[in-house]
Amino acid sequence: MNHLEKKIFTILLVLVTFQSVGQSSFISGQDSLRNPITVAVPFLNFAPDSRASAMGDVGVATSPDANSVHWNNAKLAFIDTDMGFAFSYSPWLGNIVDDMSLNYLSFYKKIDQTQAFGASFRYFDLGEIALYDEFANPNGVENPSELAFDGTYSRKLSERLSLGVTLRFIWSNLAGNITGAPDAKAGTSVAVDFGVFYTKPFILSGKNSELSLGAHLSNIGQKITYSAESNENFIPANFRLGSAFKTDLDPYNTITLAFDINKLMVPTPPIYQTDGSGNIETDTDGNKIIAKGKDPDRSLLSGTFGSFGDAPRGFKEELQELTYSIGAEYWYRDLFAARAGYFSEHKNKGDRKYFTVGAGFRYQIFGFDFSYLIPKGQNHPLADTLRISLLFNLNQGGEETSE
Repeated sequence: MNHLEKKIFTILLVLVTFQSVGQSSFISGQDSLRNPITVAVPFLNFAPDSRASAMGDVGVATSPDANSVHWNNAKLAFIDTDMGFAFSYSPWLGNIVDDMSLNYLSFYKKIDQTQAFGASFRYFDLGEIALYDEFANPNGVENPSELAFDGTYSRKLSERLSLGVTLRFIWSNLAGNITGAPDAKAGTSVAVDFGVFYTKPFILSGKNSELSLGAHLSNIGQKITYSAESNENFIPANFRLGSAFKTDLDPYNTITLAFDINKLMVPTPPIYQTDGSGNIETDTDGNKIIAKGKDPDRSLLSGTFGSFGDAPRGFKEELQELTYSIGAEYWYRDLFAARAGYFSEHKNKGDRKYFTVGAGFRYQIFGFDFSYLIPKGQNHPLADTLRISLLFNLNQGGEETSE
Protein backbone atom coordinates (compact mmCIF):
# COMPACT_ATOMS: atom_id res chain seq x y z
CA MET A 1 0.00 0.00 0.00
CA ASN A 2 1.54 3.35 -1.05
CA HIS A 3 1.58 6.55 1.00
CA LEU A 4 -1.60 7.94 -0.58
CA GLU A 5 -3.52 4.73 0.05
CA LYS A 6 -2.40 4.72 3.68
CA LYS A 7 -3.61 8.29 4.04
CA ILE A 8 -6.97 7.45 2.49
CA PHE A 9 -7.52 4.53 4.83
CA THR A 10 -6.48 6.76 7.72
CA ILE A 11 -9.22 9.17 6.64
CA LEU A 12 -11.73 6.31 6.56
CA LEU A 13 -10.69 5.22 10.05
CA VAL A 14 -11.03 8.77 11.34
CA LEU A 15 -14.50 9.02 9.81
CA VAL A 16 -15.66 5.78 11.43
CA THR A 17 -14.13 6.77 14.76
CA PHE A 18 -15.51 10.31 14.50
CA GLN A 19 -19.03 9.01 14.04
CA SER A 20 -18.64 6.82 17.11
CA VAL A 21 -17.20 9.71 19.09
CA GLY A 22 -20.12 11.88 18.05
CA GLN A 23 -22.46 9.26 19.43
CA SER A 24 -20.45 8.08 22.44
CA SER A 25 -18.61 11.20 23.52
CA PHE A 26 -15.40 9.24 24.00
CA ILE A 27 -12.81 11.38 25.73
CA SER A 28 -9.33 11.25 24.30
CA GLY A 29 -6.48 10.31 26.55
CA GLN A 30 -8.10 7.08 27.66
CA ASP A 31 -7.20 5.59 31.03
CA SER A 32 -6.88 1.92 31.95
CA LEU A 33 -10.61 1.54 32.68
CA ARG A 34 -12.13 3.19 29.64
CA ASN A 35 -13.08 0.56 27.08
CA PRO A 36 -15.78 1.93 24.72
CA ILE A 37 -17.15 -0.19 21.89
CA THR A 38 -16.84 1.20 18.36
CA VAL A 39 -18.75 -0.02 15.33
CA ALA A 40 -19.21 0.71 11.66
CA VAL A 41 -22.33 2.59 10.49
CA PRO A 42 -23.28 3.79 14.02
CA PHE A 43 -25.90 6.09 12.46
CA LEU A 44 -28.25 3.08 12.47
CA ASN A 45 -28.69 3.48 16.22
CA PHE A 46 -29.01 7.28 16.31
CA ALA A 47 -32.47 8.29 17.55
CA PRO A 48 -34.10 9.47 14.29
CA ASP A 49 -37.34 11.14 15.44
CA SER A 50 -38.25 14.01 17.74
CA ARG A 51 -40.84 12.31 19.92
CA ALA A 52 -38.62 9.52 21.27
CA SER A 53 -35.50 11.67 21.41
CA ALA A 54 -37.37 14.25 23.52
CA MET A 55 -38.10 11.46 26.02
CA GLY A 56 -34.48 10.48 26.60
CA ASP A 57 -34.39 8.06 23.63
CA VAL A 58 -37.13 5.73 24.91
CA GLY A 59 -39.49 4.05 22.50
CA VAL A 60 -39.64 0.26 22.69
CA ALA A 61 -42.95 0.22 24.61
CA THR A 62 -44.48 3.66 24.02
CA SER A 63 -47.64 4.01 21.94
CA PRO A 64 -47.12 3.21 18.23
CA ASP A 65 -46.57 5.86 15.59
CA ALA A 66 -45.01 6.20 12.14
CA ASN A 67 -41.50 5.89 13.60
CA SER A 68 -42.11 2.58 15.39
CA VAL A 69 -39.94 0.65 12.91
CA HIS A 70 -36.81 2.03 14.57
CA TRP A 71 -37.86 1.52 18.19
CA ASN A 72 -39.97 -1.64 18.02
CA ASN A 73 -41.41 -2.90 14.74
CA ALA A 74 -44.00 -5.04 16.58
CA LYS A 75 -45.87 -1.89 17.64
CA LEU A 76 -47.08 -1.18 14.09
CA ALA A 77 -49.82 -3.83 14.36
CA PHE A 78 -51.40 -1.77 17.17
CA ILE A 79 -51.42 1.57 15.38
CA ASP A 80 -54.90 3.12 15.23
CA THR A 81 -54.87 4.88 11.88
CA ASP A 82 -54.98 3.22 8.47
CA MET A 83 -51.95 4.88 6.89
CA GLY A 84 -49.36 7.53 7.65
CA PHE A 85 -45.84 8.78 7.14
CA ALA A 86 -43.30 10.97 8.90
CA PHE A 87 -40.14 12.90 8.08
CA SER A 88 -37.44 13.87 10.60
CA TYR A 89 -34.40 16.07 10.19
CA SER A 90 -31.52 16.73 12.57
CA PRO A 91 -28.31 18.72 12.03
CA TRP A 92 -25.58 16.48 13.45
CA LEU A 93 -22.67 17.63 15.64
CA GLY A 94 -23.67 21.20 14.92
CA ASN A 95 -21.20 22.59 17.47
CA ILE A 96 -18.31 21.07 15.48
CA VAL A 97 -19.36 21.19 11.82
CA ASP A 98 -22.19 22.86 9.93
CA ASP A 99 -22.92 20.41 7.11
CA MET A 100 -23.67 17.04 8.73
CA SER A 101 -27.26 15.88 9.06
CA LEU A 102 -29.44 12.86 9.78
CA ASN A 103 -32.62 12.45 7.71
CA TYR A 104 -35.34 9.88 8.31
CA LEU A 105 -38.46 9.08 6.27
CA SER A 106 -40.94 6.46 7.48
CA PHE A 107 -44.24 5.05 6.24
CA TYR A 108 -46.85 2.55 7.44
CA LYS A 109 -50.03 0.97 6.09
CA LYS A 110 -52.49 -1.25 7.91
CA ILE A 111 -53.26 -4.42 5.94
CA ASP A 112 -56.21 -5.31 8.15
CA GLN A 113 -57.08 -5.24 11.86
CA THR A 114 -54.23 -7.61 12.76
CA GLN A 115 -51.47 -6.82 10.25
CA ALA A 116 -49.45 -3.81 9.17
CA PHE A 117 -46.65 -2.99 6.76
CA GLY A 118 -43.97 -0.37 7.29
CA ALA A 119 -40.95 1.05 5.48
CA SER A 120 -38.29 3.59 6.30
CA PHE A 121 -35.37 5.33 4.64
CA ARG A 122 -32.48 6.80 6.63
CA TYR A 123 -29.79 9.06 5.13
CA PHE A 124 -26.73 10.28 7.00
CA ASP A 125 -24.82 13.11 5.32
CA LEU A 126 -21.28 13.45 6.70
CA GLY A 127 -20.66 16.78 5.00
CA GLU A 128 -17.79 17.82 2.78
CA ILE A 129 -14.25 16.54 3.43
CA ALA A 130 -11.26 18.33 1.89
CA LEU A 131 -8.61 15.90 0.59
CA TYR A 132 -4.86 16.44 0.24
CA ASP A 133 -2.12 14.44 -1.43
CA GLU A 134 1.12 13.29 0.20
CA PHE A 135 2.64 16.72 -0.46
CA ALA A 136 -0.22 18.55 1.35
CA ASN A 137 -1.61 19.86 -1.93
CA PRO A 138 -5.42 20.15 -2.27
CA ASN A 139 -6.83 17.07 -3.96
CA GLY A 140 -10.53 17.80 -4.25
CA VAL A 141 -13.53 17.56 -1.98
CA GLU A 142 -15.61 14.49 -1.18
CA ASN A 143 -19.01 14.16 0.46
CA PRO A 144 -19.20 10.81 2.31
CA SER A 145 -22.68 9.53 3.08
CA GLU A 146 -24.53 6.51 4.41
CA LEU A 147 -28.07 5.21 4.02
CA ALA A 148 -30.35 2.39 5.02
CA PHE A 149 -33.66 1.21 3.60
CA ASP A 150 -35.96 -1.32 5.22
CA GLY A 151 -39.35 -3.01 5.04
CA THR A 152 -41.36 -4.27 8.03
CA TYR A 153 -44.17 -6.73 8.64
CA SER A 154 -46.02 -6.61 11.98
CA ARG A 155 -48.82 -8.90 13.16
CA LYS A 156 -51.03 -9.24 16.22
CA LEU A 157 -51.01 -12.68 17.82
CA SER A 158 -53.80 -11.69 20.20
CA GLU A 159 -55.59 -8.58 21.38
CA ARG A 160 -52.58 -7.77 23.57
CA LEU A 161 -49.51 -9.28 21.89
CA SER A 162 -47.76 -8.65 18.55
CA LEU A 163 -44.57 -9.54 16.72
CA GLY A 164 -42.60 -7.72 14.05
CA VAL A 165 -39.79 -8.45 11.60
CA THR A 166 -37.75 -6.03 9.49
CA LEU A 167 -35.34 -6.60 6.61
CA ARG A 168 -32.77 -3.82 6.08
CA PHE A 169 -30.25 -2.91 3.38
CA ILE A 170 -27.28 -0.76 4.45
CA TRP A 171 -24.94 1.25 2.23
CA SER A 172 -21.96 3.25 3.49
CA ASN A 173 -19.70 5.26 1.19
CA LEU A 174 -16.92 6.82 3.25
CA ALA A 175 -14.40 6.89 0.41
CA GLY A 176 -16.52 8.80 -2.10
CA ASN A 177 -14.79 8.87 -5.48
CA ILE A 178 -11.28 9.13 -4.11
CA THR A 179 -8.69 8.23 -6.74
CA GLY A 180 -5.45 6.43 -5.97
CA ALA A 181 -7.06 3.87 -3.65
CA PRO A 182 -8.18 0.94 -5.79
CA ASP A 183 -9.04 -1.17 -2.75
CA ALA A 184 -11.39 1.42 -1.24
CA LYS A 185 -15.08 0.82 -1.88
CA ALA A 186 -18.52 1.51 -0.51
CA GLY A 187 -19.53 -0.94 2.19
CA THR A 188 -22.84 -2.81 2.07
CA SER A 189 -24.66 -5.07 4.48
CA VAL A 190 -28.07 -6.57 5.15
CA ALA A 191 -29.65 -6.96 8.57
CA VAL A 192 -32.87 -8.01 10.28
CA ASP A 193 -34.82 -6.73 13.29
CA PHE A 194 -37.16 -8.73 15.52
CA GLY A 195 -39.64 -7.17 17.94
CA VAL A 196 -42.29 -8.17 20.44
CA PHE A 197 -44.87 -5.87 22.02
CA TYR A 198 -47.41 -6.49 24.78
CA THR A 199 -50.00 -4.04 26.03
CA LYS A 200 -52.76 -4.37 28.61
CA PRO A 201 -55.43 -1.73 29.33
CA PHE A 202 -56.92 -1.56 32.82
CA ILE A 203 -58.63 0.77 35.27
CA LEU A 204 -56.53 2.41 37.98
CA SER A 205 -58.32 4.51 40.60
CA GLY A 206 -61.21 4.90 38.20
CA LYS A 207 -58.94 6.15 35.38
CA ASN A 208 -58.24 4.47 32.04
CA SER A 209 -54.66 3.19 32.13
CA GLU A 210 -52.36 1.00 30.06
CA LEU A 211 -49.17 -0.94 30.76
CA SER A 212 -46.97 -1.89 27.80
CA LEU A 213 -43.84 -4.01 27.55
CA GLY A 214 -41.52 -4.40 24.58
CA ALA A 215 -38.30 -6.02 23.38
CA HIS A 216 -36.43 -5.35 20.15
CA LEU A 217 -33.38 -6.91 18.49
CA SER A 218 -32.09 -4.64 15.74
CA ASN A 219 -29.37 -4.69 13.08
CA ILE A 220 -28.60 -8.38 13.34
CA GLY A 221 -26.60 -8.69 10.16
CA GLN A 222 -23.40 -9.32 8.29
CA LYS A 223 -20.22 -7.39 8.93
CA ILE A 224 -19.31 -4.51 6.65
CA THR A 225 -16.01 -3.81 4.92
CA TYR A 226 -14.58 -0.88 2.99
CA SER A 227 -11.65 -2.74 1.45
CA ALA A 228 -10.47 -6.35 1.75
CA GLU A 229 -12.82 -8.91 3.25
CA SER A 230 -10.30 -9.45 6.06
CA ASN A 231 -11.02 -5.92 7.33
CA GLU A 232 -14.66 -6.54 8.25
CA ASN A 233 -16.34 -4.49 10.97
CA PHE A 234 -19.41 -5.27 13.07
CA ILE A 235 -22.54 -3.20 12.51
CA PRO A 236 -24.37 -1.91 15.63
CA ALA A 237 -26.56 -4.87 16.59
CA ASN A 238 -28.63 -3.80 19.59
CA PHE A 239 -30.97 -5.28 22.18
CA ARG A 240 -33.61 -2.94 23.64
CA LEU A 241 -35.94 -3.83 26.51
CA GLY A 242 -38.48 -1.47 28.05
CA SER A 243 -41.85 -0.61 29.53
CA ALA A 244 -44.35 2.23 29.46
CA PHE A 245 -47.21 3.19 31.73
CA LYS A 246 -49.95 5.48 30.42
CA THR A 247 -52.88 6.85 32.40
CA ASP A 248 -55.61 9.46 32.04
CA LEU A 249 -55.35 12.19 34.66
CA ASP A 250 -58.83 13.41 33.69
CA PRO A 251 -60.89 13.50 30.47
CA TYR A 252 -58.50 16.04 28.94
CA ASN A 253 -55.03 15.19 30.28
CA THR A 254 -52.89 12.08 29.82
CA ILE A 255 -49.40 11.19 30.98
CA THR A 256 -46.98 8.40 29.97
CA LEU A 257 -43.87 7.28 31.86
CA ALA A 258 -41.39 5.05 30.01
CA PHE A 259 -38.11 3.28 30.75
CA ASP A 260 -35.69 1.52 28.34
CA ILE A 261 -32.48 -0.49 28.76
CA ASN A 262 -30.08 -0.99 25.83
CA LYS A 263 -27.23 -3.40 25.19
CA LEU A 264 -24.95 -3.08 22.16
CA MET A 265 -24.47 -6.64 20.85
CA VAL A 266 -20.94 -6.15 19.56
CA PRO A 267 -17.68 -7.70 20.84
CA THR A 268 -16.01 -5.79 23.65
CA PRO A 269 -12.38 -4.82 22.87
CA PRO A 270 -10.02 -7.07 24.85
CA ILE A 271 -7.04 -6.01 26.93
CA TYR A 272 -3.86 -6.70 25.00
CA GLN A 273 -0.56 -7.72 26.51
CA THR A 274 2.03 -4.93 26.49
CA ASP A 275 5.76 -4.71 27.06
CA GLY A 276 7.56 -2.47 29.53
CA SER A 277 7.19 0.51 27.15
CA GLY A 278 3.44 0.07 26.79
CA ASN A 279 3.62 -1.32 23.25
CA ILE A 280 1.23 -4.16 22.34
CA GLU A 281 3.06 -7.46 21.99
CA THR A 282 2.45 -9.87 19.11
CA ASP A 283 2.97 -13.58 18.59
CA THR A 284 5.16 -15.19 15.94
CA ASP A 285 2.38 -14.75 13.35
CA GLY A 286 2.08 -11.04 14.06
CA ASN A 287 -1.23 -11.32 15.93
CA LYS A 288 -1.80 -9.20 19.01
CA ILE A 289 -1.56 -11.17 22.24
CA ILE A 290 -4.73 -10.96 24.32
CA ALA A 291 -4.20 -10.72 28.08
CA LYS A 292 -7.89 -10.60 29.07
CA GLY A 293 -11.11 -10.94 27.11
CA LYS A 294 -11.85 -12.57 23.78
CA ASP A 295 -10.65 -12.06 20.24
CA PRO A 296 -12.94 -9.39 18.69
CA ASP A 297 -12.38 -10.79 15.19
CA ARG A 298 -15.05 -13.46 15.52
CA SER A 299 -17.87 -14.78 13.39
CA LEU A 300 -21.20 -12.95 13.23
CA LEU A 301 -23.09 -15.25 15.59
CA SER A 302 -20.21 -15.64 18.04
CA GLY A 303 -19.52 -11.91 18.13
CA THR A 304 -23.17 -10.84 18.37
CA PHE A 305 -24.57 -13.28 20.90
CA GLY A 306 -21.25 -13.83 22.65
CA SER A 307 -21.16 -10.10 23.46
CA PHE A 308 -23.13 -10.78 26.64
CA GLY A 309 -20.10 -12.46 28.21
CA ASP A 310 -16.88 -11.25 26.57
CA ALA A 311 -15.95 -8.15 28.61
CA PRO A 312 -12.31 -8.50 29.77
CA ARG A 313 -13.15 -7.32 33.30
CA GLY A 314 -16.03 -9.74 33.69
CA PHE A 315 -19.63 -9.26 34.76
CA LYS A 316 -19.00 -5.84 36.27
CA GLU A 317 -17.92 -4.51 32.91
CA GLU A 318 -20.85 -6.22 31.18
CA LEU A 319 -23.20 -4.21 33.40
CA GLN A 320 -21.32 -1.04 32.46
CA GLU A 321 -22.26 -1.64 28.82
CA LEU A 322 -25.95 -1.11 29.54
CA THR A 323 -27.45 2.29 28.79
CA TYR A 324 -30.60 3.61 30.47
CA SER A 325 -33.31 5.93 29.22
CA ILE A 326 -36.26 7.36 31.12
CA GLY A 327 -38.89 9.66 29.68
CA ALA A 328 -42.26 11.29 30.26
CA GLU A 329 -44.91 12.51 27.84
CA TYR A 330 -47.91 14.71 28.70
CA TRP A 331 -50.86 15.24 26.34
CA TYR A 332 -53.61 17.82 26.57
CA ARG A 333 -56.75 16.91 24.60
CA ASP A 334 -54.57 14.88 22.19
CA LEU A 335 -53.59 18.23 20.68
CA PHE A 336 -50.50 19.41 22.55
CA ALA A 337 -47.68 17.35 24.07
CA ALA A 338 -44.80 18.21 26.39
CA ARG A 339 -41.93 15.76 26.80
CA ALA A 340 -38.77 15.33 28.88
CA GLY A 341 -36.24 12.59 29.48
CA TYR A 342 -32.77 11.54 30.57
CA PHE A 343 -30.18 9.22 29.00
CA SER A 344 -27.26 7.68 30.90
CA GLU A 345 -24.21 5.69 29.85
CA HIS A 346 -21.34 4.54 32.07
CA LYS A 347 -18.22 6.72 31.98
CA ASN A 348 -16.04 3.77 30.91
CA LYS A 349 -18.24 3.06 27.90
CA GLY A 350 -18.67 6.51 26.38
CA ASP A 351 -20.03 8.65 29.24
CA ARG A 352 -23.07 9.97 27.36
CA LYS A 353 -25.29 11.66 29.91
CA TYR A 354 -27.86 14.16 28.77
CA PHE A 355 -31.31 15.60 29.43
CA THR A 356 -33.84 16.00 26.65
CA VAL A 357 -36.93 18.16 26.24
CA GLY A 358 -39.46 18.66 23.49
CA ALA A 359 -43.01 19.34 22.46
CA GLY A 360 -45.55 18.17 19.93
CA PHE A 361 -48.70 19.39 18.23
CA ARG A 362 -51.48 17.51 16.41
CA TYR A 363 -54.28 18.94 14.29
CA GLN A 364 -56.48 16.65 12.20
CA ILE A 365 -54.10 14.68 9.94
CA PHE A 366 -51.02 16.81 10.66
CA GLY A 367 -48.44 16.53 13.44
CA PHE A 368 -45.30 18.44 14.38
CA ASP A 369 -42.64 17.47 16.97
CA PHE A 370 -39.30 18.87 18.03
CA SER A 371 -36.69 17.90 20.59
CA TYR A 372 -33.60 19.46 22.14
CA LEU A 373 -30.63 17.77 23.81
CA ILE A 374 -28.89 19.20 26.90
CA PRO A 375 -25.69 17.32 27.88
CA LYS A 376 -24.45 17.27 31.46
CA GLY A 377 -20.85 17.96 30.47
CA GLN A 378 -19.51 21.12 28.89
CA ASN A 379 -18.22 21.26 25.30
CA HIS A 380 -20.04 18.03 24.47
CA PRO A 381 -20.12 17.18 20.72
CA LEU A 382 -23.87 16.47 20.91
CA ALA A 383 -24.71 19.75 22.66
CA ASP A 384 -27.65 21.69 21.19
CA THR A 385 -28.76 18.77 19.02
CA LEU A 386 -32.16 19.67 17.59
CA ARG A 387 -34.56 17.31 15.82
CA ILE A 388 -37.67 18.28 13.89
CA SER A 389 -40.38 15.83 12.76
CA LEU A 390 -43.46 16.17 10.56
CA LEU A 391 -46.21 13.52 10.67
CA PHE A 392 -49.33 12.77 8.64
CA ASN A 393 -51.91 10.16 9.72
CA LEU A 394 -54.89 9.09 7.60
CA ASN A 395 -57.83 6.83 8.39
CA GLN A 396 -59.38 4.60 5.75
CA GLY A 397 -61.86 6.50 3.64
CA GLY A 398 -60.08 9.79 4.20
CA GLU A 399 -61.26 10.41 7.77
CA GLU A 400 -59.09 12.76 9.73
CA THR A 401 -57.46 11.79 12.98
CA SER A 402 -55.07 13.13 15.57
CA GLU A 403 -52.40 10.90 17.00
